[in-house]
Amino acid sequence: MQKHIQRCRVCKSGKVCYQILQERNVTNDFTFTTYLCYLVYAPLYIAGPIISFNVFASQLDAPQNNYSIKEVTWYGLRWVFGLSLMELMTHLLYYNAFAVSGSWKLLSAMDIFIVGYGIGGIEAPENMPKCVNNCHNIESFWKSWHASFNKWIVRYMYIPLGGSQRKLLNIWVIFTFVAIWHDLEWKLLSWAWLTCLIFVPELLVKSAANAFEAEGGIIFRELSAVAGAFTITFLLGANLVGYVIGPSNIYWLISQFLSKEGPIIYPSP
Repeated sequence: MQKHIQRCRVCKSGKVCYQILQERNVTNDFTFTTYLCYLVYAPLYIAGPIISFNVFASQLDAPQNNYSIKEVTWYGLRWVFGLSLMELMTHLLYYNAFAVSGSWKLLSAMDIFIVGYGIGGIEAPENMPKCVNNCHNIESFWKSWHASFNKWIVRYMYIPLGGSQRKLLNIWVIFTFVAIWHDLEWKLLSWAWLTCLIFVPELLVKSAANAFEAEGGIIFRELSAVAGAFTITFLLGANLVGYVIGPSNIYWLISQFLSKEGPIIYPSP
């Protein structure tokens, strides 16, 4: 932890970062009342993001000071702008027609909002710290998509399972859990295992690249771009299987990818 404090920009400024809050010892706060408050704290319970019990309990007596009133207000204005833009787009672009059309079923985007961010004195991480279109590999994608859930999984599953020492095994357990967390469906389990099949080669290539100290070179950057194109394409395919067409239509999906005409008929899940 001392090494983290020396490297962390937030900790160097005299403030307390999210990781310190997550690892802080809060044994005295292990009470039923505190646990109940953690479960039903409205800003997080209604719409997320997800934080660990340690982060919540450690801020009850010492509210967050990383964000000033001005910064919280600015974030609120950004949220209002985003909501207004969404309302304008749904009014003018007829997304409701997509919702009732069979061809667009289950393809609507999901928005995750932070409600009451910073106002109650409880700091929560941004759920999408960077645009997912700027994530060029699966690992960075999952760190940036629903990032608070990722931090929760790292704290309560990844580290207890052995962390980076057993990374290639841990991802199978974790993605299976994530699939069941969404819903107990065969197509979601298929999504999880397909994602792992894509993830394992990426992790192996990264380990080899680090071993040869190839990072930072021009060739490595170009190879990363090529590999990223393949991994993101396969990730899109896994998401289509898991959330749209189901595992029974994998052959159809592959044939349509290779077809000159492209997808013609939408298959039933």
